[in-house]
Amino acid sequence: MANENAPENVEFNIELPDELEAGVPAEFASLWHTPTSFVIDFVVTKNPPSVKERPNGERVQQVSAKVVSRIRIPPEQVFELAKALTQQLSAWESENGKQSQE
Repeated sequence: MANENAPENVEFNIELPDELEAGVPAEFASLWHTPTSFVIDFVVTKNPPSVKERPNGERVQQVSAKVVSRIRIPPEQVFELAKALTQQLSAWESENGKQSQE
């Protein structure tokens, strides 16, 4: 049973540890899910791409990469994250001009 005297709004006081303040550079992200969570792997390349030849003669470009941060969030939070990303992207485009989508 909900507390009738509880305020409707919630305000978080979020602390950022000093060692995380600078952030971690990432060149791309990979998104996947399990039945109970969505996972975002932020990835950075380790070396320049190289060309590899498979046994069937097909040549492929191979990129060595490393996950620098893995974030797990519950499915309920994915909608809030998508909304926040959209809002921040709109604000960024307003400040910097629209960027082409590739």
